[in-house]
Order: sequence, then C-alpha cells, then structure tokens
Amino acid sequence: MKSETAKIEVSAPRVPRRFVFVLLENFTLLSFASAVECLRIANRMAERELYSWALTGDSEDVITCSAGVRFNLDFPLSELSREDVVMVCGGVDVQAAATKRMLNWLRREARKGMRMGGLCTAAYVLARAGLLDGKRATIHWENHDAFLEEFEDVQLTKSVFVIDGNRMTTAGGTSSIDLMLNIIADDHGEKLANAVADQQIYSSIRTDQDTQRLSVPTRIGVRHPKLSQVIQMMESNIEEPISPSVLARDVGMSTRQLERLFRRYLSRSPKRYYMELRLQKARNLLMQTDMTVINVALACGFASPSHFSKCYRAHYDTTPYRERGAHTSRLSV
Repeated sequence: MKSETAKIEVSAPRVPRRFVFVLLENFTLLSFASAVECLRIANRMAERELYSWALTGDSEDVITCSAGVRFNLDFPLSELSREDVVMVCGGVDVQAAATKRMLNWLRREARKGMRMGGLCTAAYVLARAGLLDGKRATIHWENHDAFLEEFEDVQLTKSVFVIDGNRMTTAGGTSSIDLMLNIIADDHGEKLANAVADQQIYSSIRTDQDTQRLSVPTRIGVRHPKLSQVIQMMESNIEEPISPSVLARDVGMSTRQLERLFRRYLSRSPKRYYMELRLQKARNLLMQTDMTVINVALACGFASPSHFSKCYRAHYDTTPYRERGAHTSRLSV
C-alpha cells in the first residue's frame, strides 16, 4: 500500500483543463497511458481537479490499440471548445489512420487556434493535415526517414519531444511523460511536475534538447570512439555512401585497421555494415511511404533498381516490389 503523500499547493483553475485524446486505430498504448497517468497523478497530488480528459476517434464507439486492448470512446469526432487541448495518439500503420474524415476534422478544429499534439507516430497525421508546416516537430525514430521524404516543410528533429507554438509532438514511448511534465510545470509549477515524476519513479526528466535514440556506443554495445564516429558518419550519409577508405582517413586510421575494427567488434566488414544500414532505411521507406521502388533505391544510395533489388533479396529473402505489395495488401484488409 502506498504511504500518504504530501499535498502540493497550487492555485485552482477556474475550469479544469480538458485534454481530448484522439485515438487512432492501432495506437500505441504506452504513449497514451503515460500521458493520461501524468494528468491523473497531478490531480491526486494537488487534491483537486486540475485536468480532465476525454476519448474520441474516427469511430462511433470503440478503438483498438496495437496491443489489442479495446477502448470505449466518450464521443465520436465532434466540435470541441477552443480551450481544449487535442492529443492525437498514433502507433503502427499510421498512414491508414490518416483518413479524409480525420484530416478534415483536425483542420477544422485547428482553425480555432487550439493547442494540438501528436504522440508517437501521430505527427504524421498532423503533417498530412498541413498543421506542422513551418514548425519544428519530432516522430518515432523508426518513422523518421519516411517523414523526412514526405514532409519537406516540417523541420524534423530527433528530440524526445518538441513544443513549437501551439503544436506539440513526441517521439513515442515514455516521451509522453516528458511532454506532460513540461506542460504541468508551465501550468502549475516545477514542484508539482517533480512530484508527479516521483510518483512514477521517473528519476530523469528529459527536455526537448534530449534525443530519442541511445548513443551509438550504447546501441551497438561497444565503446570505441573511432568505431562510433564511423557509424555516425555512415548513418548521416545513406543517400551518398562514403567509401571505407575515406571513412578510415577521416578518423585517422588505415582502411585495413578499419576492417579489423569492424570484424573484431561487429563481426562484419564496414562495407557489409553500411549496406545493412542502407537496406534497413530502404525497408522503412517501402513500408511507410508511397515512394516508387526506383526513388527508394536512389534515396538509399543504389545506382540502379536492379542492384538494389539484388541486394534487398539477398538480405530480406524477398524483392522490394513484393515487400511493397505485401505491405499494401495488409493495409487494405
């Protein structure tokens, strides 16, 4: 049983601020739950209703999250108050959730000047509606490449969350907590935000300056500065790959030394590792965008579709065309 917690003194709002969570089909449960829990705990710590929330979506009554849990909606898409805060909750196959009805509703509500946020992949839907043009934003790292290709007018970052005027976006997962703690601190002070974090055993509150992915050394499980530097260069130069000799020269070693470094720590050559990075990006673009296979090949540094197809088949045991077709059929079911 939890022990008694000290009440946090805050000034009571005239009317509780309402957050309207727009649940997209297959939304990510963690991002949504993290946001709602912050609001619930803020009310509990203040011992008064600072926040309220409601659920809506592009359905008459029920939306299912990616974990298979079904949520009853409080009301279908309808007109909201200008004082409401809209939080769109995205997840897998977010393109399919960007329906004409949803986009039109978002545009209509946005014209009121209300605050709108996108959790996890929902930045895609806000961008499709044109609501992030000229704004800074973020999205889950897995969707980063596809988003960059499709929305040139959005200033995409790799931050855990971004607030730009009346638009807010998060990278997914627990980054919802960081965004909501930021909002609570702005509304009612750092003391309440810190108390909410403590209740969640959330000991390291991140800011919009923190990036969403682990550092290269942590991700690959190797702490070798030159290896990390080379991998960062590879990840930043997918469309125009850099030769191993140039990579080696730029970190002050010979090509043979670079080969040994990759073999020792990653059990593959620099060329093989680079190819896997490019193919991984290609697969993301095939699954998440409508780009042609030829354009995907060019975006990932392949000079010809035939070479791209050969490399893709060798790595994924299918062709880019079949991959695209299989994904399209899944979305249409």
